[in-house]
Amino acid sequence: MRRCPDLSLYLVLDPGLCAGVGMVATARAAMAGGATVVQLRDKTADTARMIETGRALKAALAGTGAALIVNDDVEAAIQIGADGLHIGQGDMAVAEARARIGAAMVLGLSVETPALAAAVDPALVDYIGAGPVFATPSKLDHKTPVGFDGLAAQVAASPVPAVAIGGLKADHVAQALKAGARGVAVVSAICGQPDPEAAARALRDRIDALTA
Repeated sequence: MRRCPDLSLYLVLDPGLCAGVGMVATARAAMAGGATVVQLRDKTADTARMIETGRALKAALAGTGAALIVNDDVEAAIQIGADGLHIGQGDMAVAEARARIGAAMVLGLSVETPALAAAVDPALVDYIGAGPVFATPSKLDHKTPVGFDGLAAQVAASPVPAVAIGGLKADHVAQALKAGARGVAVVSAICGQPDPEAAARALRDRIDALTA
């Protein structure tokens, strides 16, 4: 039986922001700082490159307890043996994604409105990415930012746990958790920072202080 991963500190890798040290090294540092999920997101990579990077990430995260999630590319997720797949509303039908990845792999779904959150089938989807809370340069095609009130409405409507996403930093952790999110998904708050481990630890400390 699959279990939803610990969503408390969810790192979404960005190849551009991580270019200085690389995605694998960034993920390893973030894990040392307390990240619980690492998502491989690379809109420029083909499936072969996603598999190559994903296998390196899987090796780097082995034994840490962190979950490796692959964004969009279902074939890469399967070939990597990832813990999960994350899709958006326009990527593929949820039922098709679940059929392809099987019963054991975690499936996450991005939502942007309470109606989309309420429509989630908990038999197929394990968690939602709720937001975007703020505008973010790391995802130029994002929907209209909803703020923390919009986040709370999405979380309240969802039958599955939610991780908040969209321009979030350490200073936003308290509001995201107060809105009902299980955790925060971040990109630039860790990727591209001078010390990704310290950046992750700053987020982890905020989360732990609020959830103790």
